[in-house]
Amino acid sequence: MNIDVKNNKKAGRFEVELDGETAFAEYDLKRDGSIVFPHTVVPGAFEGRGVGSALAKAALGYARDEGLKVIPLCSFFAGYIARHPEYLEIVNPRFRDRVKPYEEGGAKG
Repeated sequence: MNIDVKNNKKAGRFEVELDGETAFAEYDLKRDGSIVFPHTVVPGAFEGRGVGSALAKAALGYARDEGLKVIPLCSFFAGYIARHPEYLEIVNPRFRDRVKPYEEGGAKG
């Protein structure tokens, strides 16, 4: 399934619309070159369809492309990064303890 993720800059969130519902990952751009991910919502009807992962991949790809440091306050984002350590390099060093692999006691996604 091809999932179309849009960056709604006006609302400050990445969005996926399916069947009249919207899943989203909110973000806040900071002046210091950081992007904060505070909250992600994926409606139950989207579960198991890869929507949350598509949101995270698009958002983290955007952060990487823009040279932003990620602050994953949202437990979903912290868990996603823990499972995909290729994104660890773009996480703000002060927040890397939130994304340790599970076997090291990191955040649960």
